[in-house]
Amino acid sequence: MLAILAPGQGAQTPGQLRAWRDLPGVEDRLRWWSAAAGLDLLAAGCDAGAETIRDTAIAQPLIVASGLAAAEQLGLPLRSLAAPEHGAAIPDVELGSLVLAGHSVGEITAAVLAGVLTIEQALVLVALRGRAMAEASARTATGMTALLGGDPEVVTARLAELGLTAANRNGAGQIVAAGTMTDLARLAEQPPAGVRLRSLSVAGAFHTHHMAAARETLAAVAGGLRPAAPEVAIASNADGALIADGGELLTRLVTQVAAPVRWDLCLATLRERGVTAIIELPPAGTLAGIARRELPGVKILAVKSPEDLSAARDLIAEHAGPPASVPDGVRPRISAEDDALVGRQV
Repeated sequence: MLAILAPGQGAQTPGQLRAWRDLPGVEDRLRWWSAAAGLDLLAAGCDAGAETIRDTAIAQPLIVASGLAAAEQLGLPLRSLAAPEHGAAIPDVELGSLVLAGHSVGEITAAVLAGVLTIEQALVLVALRGRAMAEASARTATGMTALLGGDPEVVTARLAELGLTAANRNGAGQIVAAGTMTDLARLAEQPPAGVRLRSLSVAGAFHTHHMAAARETLAAVAGGLRPAAPEVAIASNADGALIADGGELLTRLVTQVAAPVRWDLCLATLRERGVTAIIELPPAGTLAGIARRELPGVKILAVKSPEDLSAARDLIAEHAGPPASVPDGVRPRISAEDDALVGRQV
């Protein structure tokens, strides 16, 4: 069983698209995707500095485009990526042997891989998401702080006392607090016992009620999309549940903008599904680092450059066979109805 993961905001790095641009057909694709996103992805991904791509409105489309560029090169056998001229096909891959997950904005990347959204739909959506979240962030002085170590229950209780939200529960001993700068300052003065703090360089309190305006902006246009049913199991940020309905996944994509990311539960789902290997799409490294701590014994590959494609194809060929059996007593959660490596990704 193979898991393919897509990273979230905070994973971006200057020049992350340079090596990919030189592959046959990729520059043309990025120019087309730039038109869909209303953003020059080549300039952002090849020439812009760290401060420029820290802008939420730029970072989010750039991250999604980077993951999709690599996915096309891997020739993933999904409806929305059916473009043989852009990548090497992988023989005998069974869709039932794959599971997908994306962290925050990476969930939009995963929705494309699952066949729920087309690439163009995803780029329009993520561009709107990035702008809306940037605008919401400008309304109030808010931020995010990673808490490393400590007892999770004690940490979350302390955050609640301070009026802060546990916006990301990422596993591997990290929780990301989000809220007003005043409340974050109080946290810095009196942190929970045994916890190290790391202030994150983000525009605002993502995945909290402070993003309600952004959620409403997305909700106002999401009804115009026609999502398809997922062709591959996809774990939701909300609770780790495997989503089998495209409409429900789209609703969750809208809701998660102002709701906590439970990456710890996504990792639990991968464990329950019997995942034996993980590939993280670019800009890779953050989720791979967390997975190494949470899922010992699983083969993990962070695809950071085109040089990693051969190893990724080998992993796909080796681990994307018939689905692994689920351990006795464990039932995967399936719904058909309705970060440095630590503390960086939001």
